[in-house]
Amino acid sequence: MSGYYHRVHTREVPTAIVPPRRISASIPVVVGTAPVHLLSEGQHKPINEPVLCYTFKEFVEQLGFTDEADANSMFKYTLCEFADVFFGKCNVAPIVVINVFDPATHKTGEAADVTKVTAADIVGGYDADGGTYTGLELVSKVFPKFRVVPGQILAPGFSHDPAVGVVMDTKASTINGIFSCLALTDIPDATCTKYTDVPSWKETNNYTGKHTVCCWPKVTLGKHVYNMSTYLAGLIAQTDADYEGIPYVSPSNRRMPISGAVANGKPVHLELPQAEYLNGQGVVTALNFDGGWKAFGNRTACYPSNTDPKDAFISVRRFFSWHANTFVLTYFQKLDGPTTRRFIETIVDSENIRLNGFKQMEIILGGEIFFYQEENPTTDLIDGVVRFHTKMTPPVPAREIVNILEFDVTNFQNLFGSN
Repeated sequence: MSGYYHRVHTREVPTAIVPPRRISASIPVVVGTAPVHLLSEGQHKPINEPVLCYTFKEFVEQLGFTDEADANSMFKYTLCEFADVFFGKCNVAPIVVINVFDPATHKTGEAADVTKVTAADIVGGYDADGGTYTGLELVSKVFPKFRVVPGQILAPGFSHDPAVGVVMDTKASTINGIFSCLALTDIPDATCTKYTDVPSWKETNNYTGKHTVCCWPKVTLGKHVYNMSTYLAGLIAQTDADYEGIPYVSPSNRRMPISGAVANGKPVHLELPQAEYLNGQGVVTALNFDGGWKAFGNRTACYPSNTDPKDAFISVRRFFSWHANTFVLTYFQKLDGPTTRRFIETIVDSENIRLNGFKQMEIILGGEIFFYQEENPTTDLIDGVVRFHTKMTPPVPAREIVNILEFDVTNFQNLFGSN
């Protein structure tokens, strides 16, 4: 080409505003057991493999299903419990499930035996020789495989074991090195038979992470007893769906489709002060006080040791994680771009439009992103490191509403006629 033009032509430049990536905040990744031995002979049996299901039918077809219960009226297969609640009772989707039950190795004699699955199987690991991941280590494979960011991590029936619960908190705090979410755990009701037993067990066993939610006791419906973490996961997804998928509303004081609560097989009917005691120790419980059975509690497990609202309130912690996850995915397309003034302004302008929209919708009270000179020293800029600083205020849940009543004696003047 000569470089000399005699024509009408056009060219394109990148849009100055970048639209945000749409991600769900509540997609659960559930590690547990499924009756894969019930699948048809020759059908693929997913073992230590993430499976994405949008419907109950998909779950049954890919992992099998049975509502068979054990001696404690719990589902024998924990992923069946979760699918029954999430799809059937709460009517939300999707889920990612990881089955660790292997009928070929978990057996008694020649028969498959799910009771042979241990906490070690749920925790899993990495086999360097085979290059394979198992159990909770597979959480990091969910986004590369399905392009969905985990919003909740669960292991119902196993999360009450500290060997599992502590690992769940670690996984929830850092996924793929850039994402975060919440781990929903249960406190063992067989050990903590009374509500006063719960705080000491929680502290002693290190269930105190800001990315962990602790639940006590178990809940019931029909012939089954369920882990409360399972129901809370469905309730969180329902709440998000009611508010356009944005996690700024607490799941507390919202109805759970259950008929009761139990600890070690005995009915639990907490009074309000007893439920408040658990809430004040960073535990979510079940309360039948007004409007039926409801989840009750706003605090993550780090409370009361950590009172920072961005860590201690479930809804605020979730909003911060979701906002950060969205930022990462929205601007990953800008990674390795030239660090110019336009580059900086594109990110700042795009984010501020988004934050202003949240403010107008009352999703946040206010928010703004900045590019501070003092946080971007020349030594970092020449090394390709660029830092932004977002200040935002998601609304905290109104955990206490107080009306101060006063007897006003001045109104006795009304006895002497109107003025």
